Formats: sequence, C-alpha cells, structure tokens
Amino acid sequence: MIILAATGCAGLSGLFAKSSQAERPPDRRSQAILPRLHPTLTADLNDNLGQHLSEVRKALAEQAGKPAQLKRDLARKVLADPLDGLTVVEHTGLQAMDAAESGVDGLAGVIDVLEGAVDQTGSTFQPLTFPAVPVSEALLEFVTTILERAHQDRERALRHLSPQDREWLFAQAERIALHFVPQLTLPAHAQEAEATARFAALVAQQIDYPLLISAAQRLARLGNHKFLKQLELAFQGRKPIPNPPAGVTGDVLLSHQTSYGLILIGGAGPNSYVLEKGAALIIDLGGNDTYRGMVGASPNTDLGNSVVVDLGGNDTYQTTTLGLATGRLGIGLVIDHGGDDTYQLAPGSGGTGLAGIGVLFDGGGHDVYEGSRFTQGAGLAGLGLLIDLSGNDRYRSHGYAMGFGGPLGAGALLDMTGNDSYVCGDKYPSAYNAADAPDAKPTDPAFQYDCFGMGAGVGLRILGKAGSPAPNNLAGGLGMLLDVDGDDRYHSANFAQGHGYFFGIGAALDLNGDDDHQGARYGHGSSAHAGIGLMVDYQGKDRYGSKGPFYNGGTAWDRSVALGIDGGQSSDLYDLPASTGLGMGDHGGWGLFVEEGGADQYAIKRGLGIGSDGSIGAFIDLEGRDDYSSVPPPAPGTHPERLNRKTYLESPGSLFIDR
Repeated sequence: MIILAATGCAGLSGLFAKSSQAERPPDRRSQAILPRLHPTLTADLNDNLGQHLSEVRKALAEQAGKPAQLKRDLARKVLADPLDGLTVVEHTGLQAMDAAESGVDGLAGVIDVLEGAVDQTGSTFQPLTFPAVPVSEALLEFVTTILERAHQDRERALRHLSPQDREWLFAQAERIALHFVPQLTLPAHAQEAEATARFAALVAQQIDYPLLISAAQRLARLGNHKFLKQLELAFQGRKPIPNPPAGVTGDVLLSHQTSYGLILIGGAGPNSYVLEKGAALIIDLGGNDTYRGMVGASPNTDLGNSVVVDLGGNDTYQTTTLGLATGRLGIGLVIDHGGDDTYQLAPGSGGTGLAGIGVLFDGGGHDVYEGSRFTQGAGLAGLGLLIDLSGNDRYRSHGYAMGFGGPLGAGALLDMTGNDSYVCGDKYPSAYNAADAPDAKPTDPAFQYDCFGMGAGVGLRILGKAGSPAPNNLAGGLGMLLDVDGDDRYHSANFAQGHGYFFGIGAALDLNGDDDHQGARYGHGSSAHAGIGLMVDYQGKDRYGSKGPFYNGGTAWDRSVALGIDGGQSSDLYDLPASTGLGMGDHGGWGLFVEEGGADQYAIKRGLGIGSDGSIGAFIDLEGRDDYSSVPPPAPGTHPERLNRKTYLESPGSLFIDR
C-alpha cells in the first residue's frame, strides 16, 4: 500500500516539473541496493541461522501488538519482515531524492513521498495555470488566488477544532520544540506525557490533515522559476512605495493587505524585514537581505499560512523560536533561490512541522545552517523538510534535527550536491554518563551527549512503575537524512545517522562521494526499543569512526531492527577501537551489517556478527581481500588473519561471513 501510495504521486508531481523526462538525471530509484542484495542476504541468513532466525522474526512481528499509540504501517511492515520492509524504507528515501531533482518544482512530489510513508495523503486539487504574460495585475491575481485557496484549505482542515483547542495546540507546539525528550517516567512527568499525547491525538483525530498537504503543495507553486521571472519583469522599473510597512527597510514595490495576511514585494537591492507579526507572502527580487522575527511562520492562530520567496543574494536569516519555515497549525514555507546564505535557527525553525507543515528550500550557494533543536527537517504530528540543491554547506545543531521524525511526524533533510558538513549533538548530556562515566566533565572525551538526529525516527516511551510501559506511549515517526553527491563529513553524538527509537524509523542514505562517518553510541544504522534504523553509503572510499562505547553499524537492541550497508567496490576503513560493531543484536534485536566490496580494513573492539540474548547479529562482507588484523578472533584458537573467505557462527544468532 505504501509503495502504491508513493508511486501514485507521480501524476501530481509531474504537474510541477520544469524539464522534460529526457533532460532529468537518471531515476535515483534505479540505484537501490537492497533489491539487488536481498536474495543473497536472505539465503545467507536462512541457511546459517535457521530456526533461531525464525524465532527472532516471530518475536519481532509480535511487537506490533505492544502498547504504543500511532504506530505507522511501515514500522509494522519492517518488524514483520525486516528485509522487505527496509527495502520500502530505502525506496522512500530514493524516491524523495528523485522528486527533489526537479528543484523547487519537485516540492509537491517530495511532500507526497514523505507523507505517504507515514500514512498521510493529500487531497486532490487542480493547480492554477500560470499567467501567460508578465502583467502585474494578472500576476497579483494569481498570487492572491493561491493564497486564498490555501487559506480555505487550512480553515477546512481545522474546522473540527474548537477555538480553545487551536490556541492550546499553538502554545503547546512551542513547549514541545523546547522540551521534548524520547523517554519520560511516571509520576514525575505525568503532565508532560499527557500534554504530548493530547497534542498528537488532536492532530490525528480533529485535523483534516490531507487538506494541509494540499495547502502546502499549492503554496509551493509560488517558488516556480518561470512565474518569478514574469513577476520580476512586470515590476522592473516600478518606483518604490513611499511608506513601507513598519519593520521593513529598502525598496518595497508592493504592499497589499488581504484578509489572509500582508503581501509584500521587495526590490532587487538590499532589504531588511523585521516581522514580528509575520506576513502571508513576501517575494524579494534580490539583494543581500536580512530577515528577522517571524519569517515563513505564523505569529498566531489567525495567520495560518506564511510564505517567503527570495530570488537571490547573500541573505541572513535570524529568527525567533518557531520563527522560520515553521508549520504550526498551518503552512510555513521559505524558498531562497540562490546566494551564500546564513540561517541562524532558533528552536522549532528551519523546516519544522508541529501540527502543520514547515519547508525550507535553498536553491544554491555555500550555505550555513546554525541550529539548536527541532530544526533542519523536524516533524512531530506534522512534516518538517529542508532541501538544499547545491553548494558546500555546513549544518550544525544541538539535537532533534537534520531529519527528525517524532510521533505522528516526518522530518527530512535532503542535500543534493556539494561537499557538506553535518555536526549534531553538543549540548544535551546523555543519561548514560551516570553509568559509563559518572566523574566525567563535559570537556572530557568520555563525556557523552545525545543527538537524536541525522535521520532519526523517535517515539515517546513513557515508563510507569518498575519500568513498565504506560498508556500514553507514542510510536515514533519517520526521520531521513538524504545526501545525493559530494565528499561529506558526518559527526554526531548518541542516537544518530540512521537511528530508530521506539517504533520510529530513522534512515541515512548517502549516494556518492568519499565520506567520513563519525558517530557515538547508537550510530551508523542502529535501533532500540522496537525501533528501525537504516544507514546506506552507496559509493566511495569511506571512513567510519566512533567514540563509543557501544553499538555502531547495524546494531539492534530490544526487539528492534537495524541495518547498515556500505556499497560499491572502494576500500573502506572501519576505525572503531573504542566501540562495538559491526552487525550486532541484543535482547531480541535483529542487527545486520553488509560491506559490498573492496579491500577493507577493520579495527574494531568487538563485534562483526554477534547476536546475544535471543537476537540476530550478522556481518557479511561480500567481496575483497580485507584486513582483520586488529579484530579479536571470533572463536577460540582462530587466528584473525585467516578471517578472509570464511563463515563463522560463534554462538546461536551470531553470523560472520567473508567472501
């Protein structure tokens, strides 16, 4: 059903395409690695693990009946059949990349793919035809009609909410952005647990979410290149208005108040927008601009949708909490078509959806994204999306970011080209410090931080007496970090780079380039508590490292599923002497790591196919003369240099294969 729903968006996204099929890059879905490896992996697991594999698979499938509200169909599918389900997860990521190849005109398709993966579909609507000639009156009518219809979509979507519930959801969104954590205990956190559960329930039961999807797709058309070129021509030579609105400096060519908010058109020179009350639409024709306040975000429940489109220039965005490309009971959309831009992202901004849809799209340039939390593609009971088309970009955040999907949510960061840097996790101390390094200080190497990002799907796990699940448990959503091309650098703290937590699905896919993946505890395709984690690096000479102390590279804990894959024939380095991995399962987990080829070097503390406590832990290297000289022997009396071209079963559920 999920595949059919995602595929069905092709007709809609085609309406937004700006180039013919022949001019587009190859279909990214043709690069899928799991369909190619599926038969081999299935045979290896079945032939070597037999009855034990069947028992673990059965226990995983039974997790669908465990207490947790809002489980997604895709999570159920993966738990029922890990390889088949993970194939759908990979397909979802590649299809989102494929839609994003069309640039801003592919936004509708990307939204369809991601929302479809979490059981959401948009309402059918007929897109408006773009004006045939660059006449200002016709263009303004086109703009106002889109805004009006998106406004109507939003009002119909919220029609079942009382005014009090609207206000409560709006206020609670800020509390979630500032304070959400994935595990709470009762009775100490009872009020917070109940509030988050109510927030998700109101969105699920009282909001007609498909209409919000349609509103977002309508508004995305305002970023179309052809339309904006016509608008630029129509306003070329127009004199600035004498009295710009309060908070706006520089040339303003149009200021038009409507019943759904203010419309502004800024000139081609530098402008400054300080928008405490927001605006329905700002289109800026160029220049090095500055944006502050509420930018593509709603200041209150009356202004439900807000759009900013900037045609070019080296722009600076400095916003308040939930103040940029934030969907909060509506749509928040920011489209910046070019320039070396700087985004100073407060909590809940930069492509964040909380009871709404928030999208940040950057078309080009070497950009800097400095974030805090709930940013850079983060969604809880909504969709958060960040797309960057090109440039050597830098992303940094404290956590809950860079593709974070909380309960009933989806969040994704898609970077299409460039040598990019991703850093997540430098502020929130981990609870593991108490056991692992009780005397460590934040500056000590042993001190651990949490990230929950870089492709993380995370639920809300609420524990009652003696650690038993509580009624308000919420299953996680979908989080994706998708990078198409470039030599990239990933550095993260705990729970990151394709991590699934409590029925959440986290995926990190990198298609091309010589990449550096530096993680920590629960990294590189990992999962915990019935979560689902997937990490795939498709090509390149890659390096993997971790400060540890545990669980990297296809590691699953507590009835969860995790898969890590390094594809291609290049030689890779696994520098993990301070951590464990690769391919581990514990406490009923299903963990698998696959290295497709190359003369690889492994320096690992412990791992390479270890399953314990009713788990599956499997490591499979499919090709190449590899170096295991730094790996402890998998069994007594076995010399590590003789691991090439061997199969070992160290214990029930443990599988090592090197071909």
